[in-house]
Amino acid sequence: MGVGVGLTILRTSMTFGTTLLQRRLLVTLELNNKDPSYQWFLPWLAQHNKVGSGKSWTRSHQLSVETAVEHRKNGSSSALFNLVAGQGTHWFRYHGAWIQMKRERETKSTQAVSGIPWETVTLTTLSRDRVLFPKLLAEARDLAMRAQEGKLVVHTAWGIQWQPFGLPRRKRPLKSVVLREGVGERLEEDVRKFLDRRNWYADRGIPYRRGYLLHGPPGSGKTSFIQSLAGSMNYDICILNLSERGLTDDRLNHLLSNVPERSFILIEDVDAAFNKRVQTSEDGYQSALTFSGFLNALDGVASGEERLIFMTTNHVEKLDPALIRPGRVDLDLHLDDASPTQARRLFLQFYGGDEESEELRALADELHSLMETGIQNGQTLSMARLQGLFIQNSSGASLEGLRAFFKPPPAITS
Repeated sequence: MGVGVGLTILRTSMTFGTTLLQRRLLVTLELNNKDPSYQWFLPWLAQHNKVGSGKSWTRSHQLSVETAVEHRKNGSSSALFNLVAGQGTHWFRYHGAWIQMKRERETKSTQAVSGIPWETVTLTTLSRDRVLFPKLLAEARDLAMRAQEGKLVVHTAWGIQWQPFGLPRRKRPLKSVVLREGVGERLEEDVRKFLDRRNWYADRGIPYRRGYLLHGPPGSGKTSFIQSLAGSMNYDICILNLSERGLTDDRLNHLLSNVPERSFILIEDVDAAFNKRVQTSEDGYQSALTFSGFLNALDGVASGEERLIFMTTNHVEKLDPALIRPGRVDLDLHLDDASPTQARRLFLQFYGGDEESEELRALADELHSLMETGIQNGQTLSMARLQGLFIQNSSGASLEGLRAFFKPPPAITS
């Protein structure tokens, strides 16, 4: 046997032996971006890279940024940046064991509906340390859950799935949204009563779902109250945009049938979604979503159970009667511009604190009178506008501005 042939056989034997050794000594865990643990792991790794936690973490030299941009109706926007481990190979130490992490992205194929590239994170360590994988995942899960404690998670539709939008948000106290007397209490009581009657619905064969419609002028507190109500009941919110390009009847049905547990579904400005029962966007794009498909998704044979849907509109008169009939909308509430009592309550809530002075109550009473006179003269203010005024000014300056606003116009003399 020649020397060259012998070396070739020796290399082959060594390679085969190394492969067997790796199979015996190493263990690999694969996470793909279809699994929730994938979303837990990357923030967990980024968090521990920052603080170390006394576990001799190595820092990643290949980073990737995840940006969540929020556009608001008033034209403002904000962006949240999160630096996570990027594509490539990384090493870190966990409870004394070295773990190799590879993050890989499939560039030639994407998820069919969402268009997101397939991604995989592969963790490799010694077989003797395989017991660390469940501990690591549990720690990542607990970190994600703690980040959401006491906060509201907002989900948006991404393809055929619901995905968290940005970071969890601090819950807004229910009392911070001042509505007309009895309106908020009526809605809260109805929701709580519905949630307590699951068996009642089942015993009578009634679909366990409920629909709500909040209508009124802009700035009256429709969306704000829904958000605060969700927070007070430890529910999340799933925002559904009917004008989204690519939304079809089937996809809508799938989304509404697979809503995350303990979530409100919020459909804002539902009047703008359909024009003569045809869904169109501002630029004239006609969607594949049909009005009949939307109605069937709400209460058709294929519609889901255990569901609370909240719809809002500024123009209830534009809604098709088929949409707001009983069974699709079980309770509709009108939220109007600020009443004198609402304005007074909001004023005291902003400036009163724990104690209300005689001077502050006198200013609140004057505000009440100004609002009454203004409404009689056809002058109204939204709660959002009042809140903006109170945020920017002191109590005295706010009242001075309202005096000027409600000042009657000078009489016209001939």
